[in-house]
Amino acid sequence: MAEINLLDRYPSSSRPIEERGKRKLAGEGWIHLDQKDRSNDDILLEHTLVEAARRFGREYFDGDRLYGYGGYNYHPKFLTDTVQRVGEFYGLNTASSLLDVGCAKGFMLYDFQLALPGASLRGVDISQYARDCALESVKPFIDVANACRLPYPDKSFDLVVSIQTVDHLPQQQCVEAILEIQRVSRGKSFISVNAWRNDSEREALMKWNLTALTYMHVDDWVRLFEQIGYAGDYYWFFPK
Repeated sequence: MAEINLLDRYPSSSRPIEERGKRKLAGEGWIHLDQKDRSNDDILLEHTLVEAARRFGREYFDGDRLYGYGGYNYHPKFLTDTVQRVGEFYGLNTASSLLDVGCAKGFMLYDFQLALPGASLRGVDISQYARDCALESVKPFIDVANACRLPYPDKSFDLVVSIQTVDHLPQQQCVEAILEIQRVSRGKSFISVNAWRNDSEREALMKWNLTALTYMHVDDWVRLFEQIGYAGDYYWFFPK
């Protein structure tokens, strides 16, 4: 198990953190900011925003930026270099097998298709919308399923990756998903999760997060990985 930033080639983007932070759900699991002068309309908007995002449908992928991605479209600048980095780090080749847990529209799978023609690729996502809107060349290889119950036999893949997916689940289910990733891999896996290292990163995450239900200080994540016996690699998402 090792902390390794395999996403360091992913291009940075400008995120409306402050604007989204004003429209966050108050209640269990969330920290509400800007408490003053909140009207019933403000509260209703917050509930609507989060509930729409967590349906992982059109609003989340292709709606307004405040709901999620603000238009989730393929561009080679996003994952091409990351796919090359991951492939080199884990020694993948055209005979390798890979699973992307939380693959959405299959953009990473597509870039792996280009980088490793002939490799055995599979993706899984909770969103039927994402699968329906996936790139045509990878759509046949995407399954709609919950990360807690991956529909594959033990040790099916040389590498399993999961980018900001398992933390969308409540903590117990998050643990189940991590163990599922480990179950279906042949020993190599990489996950990234929402986390913070200091108060300013925590505040930014609380403003930005719409869909993650499990998020912790990096040290708490590491303790969790050790407690459940996760043996794969990992890194963090820090909104900026």
